Amino acid sequence: MTDIITHPLAIDGKDPRNTRGDRISQDRYYSREWMQREWDHMWTRVWHIAGRENQLPDPGDYIVHDFMHESVIIARQADGSLKGFYNACGHRAQKLVHTNGSQDSWTCPYHGWEWSTDGSLLDACDRDDFPQGDPVGKIRLIDVRVDTWGGFVWYTMDDKAPPLLKYLEPLPEVYKNFPFETMVRVRWVRVEIPCNWKFSSDNFNESYHTRTAHPQVPPIIDQDHFTSRFEMFPMGHARIIQMGRPSLRDRVPEDQPHPFDDTLRAWEIDPASYATYEDKAMQGWLDLKAAKRRLGPQRGYRHFDQLTDEELTESPFGVLFPNIAFGAGAEGMSFFRWEPHRDDPEKCYFDLWELAFPIDGQYRARLTEFAVEMKEADYDFRIYSGPEAVADLHDQVVFQDWALAPGQQAGWRSRGYQEPYLAAQETRVRRFHEVLNDYLDGKPPGW
Repeated sequence: MTDIITHPLAIDGKDPRNTRGDRISQDRYYSREWMQREWDHMWTRVWHIAGRENQLPDPGDYIVHDFMHESVIIARQADGSLKGFYNACGHRAQKLVHTNGSQDSWTCPYHGWEWSTDGSLLDACDRDDFPQGDPVGKIRLIDVRVDTWGGFVWYTMDDKAPPLLKYLEPLPEVYKNFPFETMVRVRWVRVEIPCNWKFSSDNFNESYHTRTAHPQVPPIIDQDHFTSRFEMFPMGHARIIQMGRPSLRDRVPEDQPHPFDDTLRAWEIDPASYATYEDKAMQGWLDLKAAKRRLGPQRGYRHFDQLTDEELTESPFGVLFPNIAFGAGAEGMSFFRWEPHRDDPEKCYFDLWELAFPIDGQYRARLTEFAVEMKEADYDFRIYSGPEAVADLHDQVVFQDWALAPGQQAGWRSRGYQEPYLAAQETRVRRFHEVLNDYLDGKPPGW
């Protein structure tokens, strides 16, 4: 097993001395004033993901990302580059397009102005009727900054924001061995949740809730705080690395099949070859690394050769400030994004994407029951009115999180709200709120 190398920018994410101790006020979870401040000082300054690069293979392909009251178009250009624009006609601001597509130009549905996908005006009705002169050649759509990393298409509304790679620092370096750009999005679900968006930021910045809310996890991933590595980074991002083996303290009853056995068998390891549960958990974990190293490339996982032993089996879970989380495993990635509702601070949108490294056959994400086809998924939108609205997703860990969201929102509204009494393993929760406070105070990291 290779030595673990911690990135030099990593800060101990389990030491509360690495936070200031800012209070986590309850009004931030339901106040419209807070919602407006977040828009004015944070959402308009961070980098957002609009979609995947493979949605834009050819010139004229474009994606639309609606965020609160703003909408952005990002289009593939003839030279292969990407350009982004606010989705508002330069004549009188009519929205040009509403869904993803592929066109040589966009024609405004209101007055017929035709725009090139490079943002220039191609034609307008009655061009001789403008006292200030023909608008063609004078008017352009307003640009937004666009960049790519990891096969994702990113944009920011702030011309002064740090470059994307600086904003993401050091995660592109941390995940340099993973060819994320080759991944297939095999599940693409968006759910409207009756809860403030920060529920997910709090939730994914700690695993303290796992034993209670997700009892199916510890038999597969050791989420004990004393075996995990907690990291925070200067730009506001955070990460936890958990061992890809069963917890030694959370035991499946002996008369029930152990889910780790299926993982071992999938890599041609006999679970019965271990004398004790401890042997299976610890030696089986090491044997799993060796088996993946040996069998992975011939099964189509060509990138396994460039992964470390840690990357082959462990469960690193990163949270990108402010609203993205991803668990990058050797075979695939669970990707989550949550965005505020356009008007209601007590609602948000939650995106569940499963991304898989392409191989022949189906893909089954770690911790899930059902395999899915190895093909790009269609978009699926739901409104959470209760578990029945997402019953077919019950094998997803986030299914259990969604069920907690309405009760959490009610608690934030309660007179019984108290300043959170955080465990050391929840230090990343306070750090998230401190970075949010810095944005709202006009002091974002890296600016």
